[in-house]
Amino acid sequence: MKFFNIAGPVKVEKHYALPPLSRIDLAEVMMLIEQEKYFVLHAPRQSGKTSCLLALMHHLNQQGNYHCLYMNAEIVQAKPEDMQRNIRTLLSEIAANARDYLRDPYPESIWMDVLRYVGEERALGELLSRWAAHSPQPLILLIDEVDALMSNTLISVLRQLRTGHAKRPHQFPQSVILCGVRDVRHYRLYSQEDQTFVTGGSVFNVKSEALRLGDFSAEQTRALYEQHTQTTGQVFTPEALDRLWHLTQGQPWLVNALGYELCFASKAARDWQQPITREQVDAARKILLQGPRKPHFDHLVDKLWTDEARRVLEPLLVGHDLATGFRSDDIAGVRDLGLIRQHLDGSIEIANPLYRELIPRWLTWPLQSGMSHQASIYQETDGTLNVAMLLADFQIFFLSHFESWQAGIRYQEAAPLIMLQAFVQRVLDAHGRIEREYGLGRLQMDMLLVWPQADGLQQRVAISTRLLRQSREQTLGSGLRKTRDFMQRRQAEEGHLVIFDRTPGRPCEQRLFFRNETVDGRSIDVWGL
Repeated sequence: MKFFNIAGPVKVEKHYALPPLSRIDLAEVMMLIEQEKYFVLHAPRQSGKTSCLLALMHHLNQQGNYHCLYMNAEIVQAKPEDMQRNIRTLLSEIAANARDYLRDPYPESIWMDVLRYVGEERALGELLSRWAAHSPQPLILLIDEVDALMSNTLISVLRQLRTGHAKRPHQFPQSVILCGVRDVRHYRLYSQEDQTFVTGGSVFNVKSEALRLGDFSAEQTRALYEQHTQTTGQVFTPEALDRLWHLTQGQPWLVNALGYELCFASKAARDWQQPITREQVDAARKILLQGPRKPHFDHLVDKLWTDEARRVLEPLLVGHDLATGFRSDDIAGVRDLGLIRQHLDGSIEIANPLYRELIPRWLTWPLQSGMSHQASIYQETDGTLNVAMLLADFQIFFLSHFESWQAGIRYQEAAPLIMLQAFVQRVLDAHGRIEREYGLGRLQMDMLLVWPQADGLQQRVAISTRLLRQSREQTLGSGLRKTRDFMQRRQAEEGHLVIFDRTPGRPCEQRLFFRNETVDGRSIDVWGL
């Protein structure tokens, strides 16, 4: 029986899947190949790149006009800095794949002789040159996971491809597609030979285009879930489908991961007689956010702590009205990871609501894990959560621990907001839910706390957090209006505004305060730190 795929290339006979070649503009790809172009196809990890390349190889070979080979460069990661060893490994991989995919023994018969004859610095180019001359059809080479190659190995591969480019199509591949997470022009590589950094764009200046594999559309997302309905009879309610699209915005791995959690991950999920509801989608969301971290997320978590990611994400977290420290390469890099999307007008935002929730969680998790307070402390006898007590305790916690903790975190400006979120998550995560809104121009981060009640209802509490940027009264006035709007929009019956005053030298007693304000009939507690 088919299932939702969350690891490895799609196998259409085993997985619910969209036709891989429907994910790309096949007409454009074919045009570039016919024009003998070398180009890049890139997308975030586990977005379907490998499935598309394998499908493209089979498509081209079935047409009979080309001799097309797929290879995966990830095989060299065991010793990424050993260029000579890695070139030998790549030659062996080409030979093995030509034998297995194409039933072509020629590369296997010559690669070791080529290596002995010209050495590692020229062996890849020489092997491709001889193979292209020997092949009755033009040779097409698809190199997957090219960003697994490091420094001198990648420089050598790109330079050998560039050197042979002029001999195509009769004595070198007619077209080469490099596939990875990032556009090759954004690679910054250290050349041991030149003792300097070089960019991928300068090393591989024969690249003509960089195509990006996009996310699923709303229609494609719905069609993928419909395959499960057609197979098992289990239906997704319209509200569930709307919620799935809202949470994922079509990010392929997230779409499949939620589908698998809803339909296969447990015995209860495999009861396909029951329809999938919005409530079940939110339960699956909670598992994805708070359960054991999936391998898909590991790469993203590591990248969050880089300066490149911090320079882009921190202004979004604190809600800058104007972010003046953006660099185009930083934005491109974080966009290539799939964490943000950039619109035609240049504006950027977190790519989808699930990532918008996950990014603060990944940043706060080490701190949250070290906290000791429990939800039971703040739960009243009627089952409601005493959020005022929670925030009062946070004031004490913040004054006791913030300065020492802040010294070890990269996100210095966002650190107060991160600490508060860790404190709140420690209480909410066991039974409740948090939904966040943040981004450029908001001037604050808003959190909706959803706490279940025994009668099936929900306690909904808004907490807005902002940094003091102007006078206290100006910050308070703007913050109260935005908190009121957030409460109205998210139907919260209780509201809190937390203002962090990080003015150097200002004593604690001047920063610490509590007051209650009423805005258009809505009571909002204000907490100063």
